[in-house]
Amino acid sequence: MLAPETLEEITAAVKAANRYGEPLRIFGSDSKAFYGRGVVGTPLSLRNLSGVIAYEPTELVVTVRAGTRIGDLEALLASKSQMLACEPPHLGNDATIGGMIGTGLAGPRRPYAGGVRDSVLGIRCIVAAGSLLRFGGQVMKNVAGFDISRLMVGALGTLGIIVEASLKVLPRPRAEITLCQEVQAARAIELMNAWARKPLPLSAAAYDGVAVYARLTGSTASVASACAEIGGHEADSRFWEDLREQRLPYFLDGRPVWRVSAPPAAAPLALAGEWFFDWGGAHRWLKSEADPEDIKHAAVGCGGHAVLFRGGDQEGEPFPRPPPALLSVYQRIKKAFDPNGILNPGRLLPEL
Repeated sequence: MLAPETLEEITAAVKAANRYGEPLRIFGSDSKAFYGRGVVGTPLSLRNLSGVIAYEPTELVVTVRAGTRIGDLEALLASKSQMLACEPPHLGNDATIGGMIGTGLAGPRRPYAGGVRDSVLGIRCIVAAGSLLRFGGQVMKNVAGFDISRLMVGALGTLGIIVEASLKVLPRPRAEITLCQEVQAARAIELMNAWARKPLPLSAAAYDGVAVYARLTGSTASVASACAEIGGHEADSRFWEDLREQRLPYFLDGRPVWRVSAPPAAAPLALAGEWFFDWGGAHRWLKSEADPEDIKHAAVGCGGHAVLFRGGDQEGEPFPRPPPALLSVYQRIKKAFDPNGILNPGRLLPEL
């Protein structure tokens, strides 16, 4: 395994691999190795490339190296009463910022404060030729034209090796409360959509199959007013962290887990398995052993798509297959950044 400690060492390793056409399996802590297709190649770890480069609390911007632990960054931000808006899942104690950007996974706050892509202001990355490139910057308004830095979000390391990132952060809310009430699935969807249409300080909404949950955050007065309007009883606020980190009982058996994206108001899909709604109904976990093609077809039928998140046949095609024209675009982009196909080959799709 390669575990370089400097940019020069990473660049040299990438140049050598590219010269001989040797695939690289790029990762940070491997906390999300289950996500996407497997990669066969020389392991290249970025764990040693860690640390905060710059932090300006008054500017709401932090710049860190890719191997920095998410937990360490969140602790630093909390000391200044700030946070990562996208509430990224760790799914492992040593989860890194590079992995957060590479997977693009966000937590329950996603629909209300933005996702990982919305938090990324700029990155530095090493492409397959060994060039160190910078995209974006360290301020909110810095991009003219196509924003390459955000293209890297969710690319699972197939386009470049992220070595540094500048991220937008937000102040932590002064008040927060979680409310819940027991309802049926259809009623939960109705309530979550009704809340989203109102000027409520909503920062999370979910349904676990028994009760619908709402997290309200903001000023003390606005939270108190919203509580009176929403109703229900107070619940343990740790519910959201347990949901984000998949520690709830729902996630703890061995069945395959799917992420189904759907219009928030879509009726529950007629698929065998157990559902858990997040993001106000726009993101639906499905724990099921149903035929993968049936799940994908049902998701497309309601205007969404399905991703095999964990378990099942990860060596097949866990991500939706794009139409031929779009796949051709993906392949051209991959070719531009990685002509010899050495960076996490096949992690997203066999053709990439």
